[in-house]
Amino acid sequence: MLTEDGKHLYVSYDEYHNLIEKLAIKIHQSGWQFDTILCLARGGMRPGDILSRVFDKPLAIMSTSSYRADSGTVQGHLDIARFITTPKGEIAGKVLLVDDLADTGHTLRAVVDQLKNNYQPITELRTAVIWTKGVSSFKPDYSIEDLPTNPWIHQPFEPYDNMRPEKLMAKWRV
Repeated sequence: MLTEDGKHLYVSYDEYHNLIEKLAIKIHQSGWQFDTILCLARGGMRPGDILSRVFDKPLAIMSTSSYRADSGTVQGHLDIARFITTPKGEIAGKVLLVDDLADTGHTLRAVVDQLKNNYQPITELRTAVIWTKGVSSFKPDYSIEDLPTNPWIHQPFEPYDNMRPEKLMAKWRV
């Protein structure tokens, strides 16, 4: 649910999964056939996992990180892993790059540039996200929701950003 002022988008687990399913349909309806899904950890892991299952394609993972300060609400320096984990040796062929959102577009643009320049076995690369913010300088090939007001997205698993084992123990009275 988008707040009246357009500054916050609250997403339930059901809404989150429905959006991923709609993303799968959009990709399928495009007719594009791909060999591997490459998700960006952490935000792209959940959508990537579901898409990997729906399309029955191997899931590769590349770690990136830029939101670290203040429980993941402040963007900092972008770190991109040098290696990709994949169950099939080297990532190659047609690759669908998946993340949760195109926020500023900085991460997706940097990863796409790195893949195009450093992973020659990739013959074609397309991108898929759930949300694209209006301020994004990068336009993914597939996206479900355009967010012109650039809200902060409160994803359903966000409470775990501040959840530590001690809080879980108190919650479950262990």
